[in-house]
Amino acid sequence: MVTGTATAKDGSTVDVDALDVWTDVAAERIGTSATVITFVRTVVSAVLAAMAAHQESLTLLVVALAVYWVGDSLDGFVARVRGCETRIGAVLDILSDRFNAAAFYLGLVWLHHEYAVPVFIYLAEFMVVDCYLSLAFLAWPVRSPNYFYVIDRPLWLWNWSKPGKTVNSSLFAVLLLVTGWVWPAAVIAVALLVMKSVSLARLVRIGIPVPAR
Repeated sequence: MVTGTATAKDGSTVDVDALDVWTDVAAERIGTSATVITFVRTVVSAVLAAMAAHQESLTLLVVALAVYWVGDSLDGFVARVRGCETRIGAVLDILSDRFNAAAFYLGLVWLHHEYAVPVFIYLAEFMVVDCYLSLAFLAWPVRSPNYFYVIDRPLWLWNWSKPGKTVNSSLFAVLLLVTGWVWPAAVIAVALLVMKSVSLARLVRIGIPVPAR
């Protein structure tokens, strides 16, 4: 039970009851329009990435990435508009993101072996550290990491605000695809890993609630 005040998205302090961020246990279900979109974009993107690797087609691989990114935006939009945001859907989205990202980046390394070092640094950051951070919202009664500002605003700004998501998800891929610069990409991947590690350290200092027996 959450009582008292909390931080709103704009940084102001409001009563917790005024925030539409809390999970509704009765509304939790896996079969929603948003999770259908998540499932479809995950499968389509992964199949396209596999075909791209088999056909050695960078164009097809970029299409796979586009399907992943567009679908990832669309499922969240539909969930908010149709009022079907759930913790189940959020977890499914987080795990599907990692699968699609892995499919794309492994395909990219398959086509361009010289990208291996920056890609594997990035995957360590995105699939391990960032995944842990993103799933940490489950320790609080919010619907998804998008509402982590009620728990800790700096962590939300660094990781789940729109700029934070853009830097974490898009900057690295765009740099590699547009420029092909290996070592600048490696520097960005290391910087992201450091930022996520700092976020993890802050999360540990905050303390993750342990459910009562």
